[in-house]
Amino acid sequence: MIFGGRRPLSPAAQACWGVEIATALTGCGANVVILDRAAELPDALKESLAGPGAYQLIYADVLQRETLVEAAETAQKEYGRIDILVNAAGGNHPQATTGAEHAFFDLPAEALEFVFDLNILGTILPCQIFGRMMAAQGEGVILNVSSMNAFTPLTRIPAYSAAKAGVSNFTQWLAVHMAQEYAPAIRVNAIAPGFFLTRQNRFLLTDEQSGGLTSRGRQIIDHTPLGRFGQPEDLLGAVLWLLSPAAAFVTGTIVPVDGGFHAYSGV
Repeated sequence: MIFGGRRPLSPAAQACWGVEIATALTGCGANVVILDRAAELPDALKESLAGPGAYQLIYADVLQRETLVEAAETAQKEYGRIDILVNAAGGNHPQATTGAEHAFFDLPAEALEFVFDLNILGTILPCQIFGRMMAAQGEGVILNVSSMNAFTPLTRIPAYSAAKAGVSNFTQWLAVHMAQEYAPAIRVNAIAPGFFLTRQNRFLLTDEQSGGLTSRGRQIIDHTPLGRFGQPEDLLGAVLWLLSPAAAFVTGTIVPVDGGFHAYSGV
């Protein structure tokens, strides 16, 4: 299983559900290859990954094709085949976010390009490299990470919302392409996480001093029927289902994991 990620702007920006997914898969006995630009995994992550399955860190950058090709060749030599690809790379950029100091009209192209490259190309390029291997062996599963913003864009994050909408659209396109052109046993799906309290957004949604909700956090909770933010482990049921033979007739779908946010009209 290949778990593709890319170190974001800072450690504080890392989404924590990627760790949960990798940990769950090694716990289920999967051999997990983590692609990252880091030279070594943090000790805490090494401990969480310890399980029946093995794990290996291989250097790769999801925006550098040559590193992906080298990583794919290394993983294939080590394990013989690639059954699963999880594309977990993604993120936003503060300068691609509107606000009092950043009018939409002035958002720099470099920041917008960063968001689109990381989310769109960072999904497409691994699908090209590892998808070719799945096409050759006639089966495999690809899981992308979209977002609730792909269904209904949030205020202030135009680039991220548009990029994740692109991930959803590409997921559907690739599912049809792989099944029709190569093998119907190659499935491509995506999860669309809702609002999870991570290190990236914790102090956008909760007050750092009091621990209470910010106005934005309160709006989200008021529009989430389950009345809470998601926890990383809330993703695991959908992920393990989509990766398993239990979802053998499921492809080209985007599964919301959002506490009902997308279903609520506000009244």
